[in-house]
Amino acid sequence: MTRKVLVVYATKAGATAGIATAIGAELRRGGHEVDVCEATGVGPIAKYDVVIVGSAIYMRRWRPEAVDFLRKHVHELRDRQVWLFHSGPVGPDKDQAQAMPRKVARLARKIGATPATTFAGRLEPETAKGFLAKHIAQGNLAADSREWLRIADWANDISSAISAVEHTP
Repeated sequence: MTRKVLVVYATKAGATAGIATAIGAELRRGGHEVDVCEATGVGPIAKYDVVIVGSAIYMRRWRPEAVDFLRKHVHELRDRQVWLFHSGPVGPDKDQAQAMPRKVARLARKIGATPATTFAGRLEPETAKGFLAKHIAQGNLAADSREWLRIADWANDISSAISAVEHTP
């Protein structure tokens, strides 16, 4: 069954935007209607059955615009299927799940969303922003560590889950 899906993301250097776009493409291949939007550009969410929210995670924090989106729409999100993801780890930590920040975990509980899935991130000299990121991007941690097959598999699991649910207006 076709669902209307909103994929919302907050990014710092574009890596999370790429992941959100890939998730949207997989869900479209699964037959769903999908909009992919930056968290700051989202309008009303009433027309969506499913919402996926992703954020870059830096220093164990989500981007403020992603947290603001969850906070602003907490009551509406309770009535929808919601999945969360964050991206950012690179280097030796790239395969380690990152705990949800306290604010995000609290909002996820209010919404009824499961914990965020962690995807590896990207850190490259040409896209790094901020002094620390630019410095680190000059070293051996610089890489695009995103695992496109894993991201596609996650999106396909969501597609299957939302297709199996009977729609109730």
